Amino acid sequence: MTRTAQLFPRRLNVAVLVATLALASLVAIGLATNDRFGTLRNASNVLEQASPLGLLALGQMLVILTGGIDMSVGAIVTATAVAVAALCGLYPEFAPLILVGTMVLGAEIGALNGAIINRSGVHPLIVTLGSSSIIGGIVLLYTMRPVGRVPIWLEDFAYGATGAMPNVGIVMLIAFAGVALVLRRTVTGHAVYAVGGNAAAAAAAGISVARVTVLAYAASGFLAALAGIYFAARTGTGDPRVGDAMTLASITPVVVGGTLLGGGVGTVTGTLLGVALVSVLGNVLNYMNVSTFVQWVVQGLVILVAVSIYVDRSRKL
Repeated sequence: MTRTAQLFPRRLNVAVLVATLALASLVAIGLATNDRFGTLRNASNVLEQASPLGLLALGQMLVILTGGIDMSVGAIVTATAVAVAALCGLYPEFAPLILVGTMVLGAEIGALNGAIINRSGVHPLIVTLGSSSIIGGIVLLYTMRPVGRVPIWLEDFAYGATGAMPNVGIVMLIAFAGVALVLRRTVTGHAVYAVGGNAAAAAAAGISVARVTVLAYAASGFLAALAGIYFAARTGTGDPRVGDAMTLASITPVVVGGTLLGGGVGTVTGTLLGVALVSVLGNVLNYMNVSTFVQWVVQGLVILVAVSIYVDRSRKL
C-alpha cells in the first residue's frame, strides 16, 4: 500500500475523532450552562434546525468528493422556495406535481453545472458562482419580496413530527442513509471517490469522469431543492433571500467532518458529525445570547481550526 493510500484513512479517522470530541465537549458545555439544553424538546429543535443544513451539506460533500465545489446551492434553495410558493399560490390543486417538478428543476440545474464544468474545463468554483449569480438575478427580477403561499398540508408536514422526531429530520436521515448506501455499495459510489482521488487515473480505468461529475452536481441540486421546499413550507411563502447564507454554511460541516477539499476522501458519517457539531454549536451560542454575527465569526474559526488540525496531522503522517 502506498504512503498516500495509508495517509487518507488516517487523516479521516483523525477528522472523525476530532469532530466527535468537539461535539461531546459542546454537549457538556450546553448541559452545564443551561437546564433546558438537555431536554427532549431542545434536542428535537436542534434536529429540526439541522436538517436543511444537513441536506445541503450532504450534496456539497458529494461534489467535493469528486474534487469540485458547488457555490450555487444557496441560489437553488432560493429559486426552488420561490417557485414552490409562487406556483402553489396560483395552482394549489397541482401542489404535488409542483413539488416533484421543483425537485427535478434543482437536479437539472446541478446537472447543467456539471456538464458545463466537463465541457469547458473551467474551475467548478467559477462555473457555480456564475450560475448562482444568474439564478439569483432571475429570482430578484421576478420578485424582491416574499411571494405565494404553500398548502396547509405542506406547512403541517414541515412543522410536524413522528413521535419526538421532526418530519424534516426523518427526511434528512433517510437521505444520509441512502447516500451512504450508494457510496459504500455501488459502482457509482466507488467511482465518486476514484474521480476525486485522481480523475486521470479514473478515466484510464474506464470510469466516465463526466458522468460521475454530472451525477454529483445533480444530486447536490436535488438536495438543495428539498431544502428550498422545506424553507418555503416553514415560512409559508417564497423568500427571495432565504438562501443567501446557505452556500458557505453548507461547506462548514463537510470540512469539519473531514472531507478533503481536494476530493477523494470523506464519509457520510463525518459529514453528519459535522452537521451535528455546527448545529449544537449554534444552539449553545443561542442559549448564551451570542449574536448571529459573532456566531458567523465562531463558525469561521471552527473551519480554520479544523483544516489546520487535519493538514498538520497529514504532514506529520
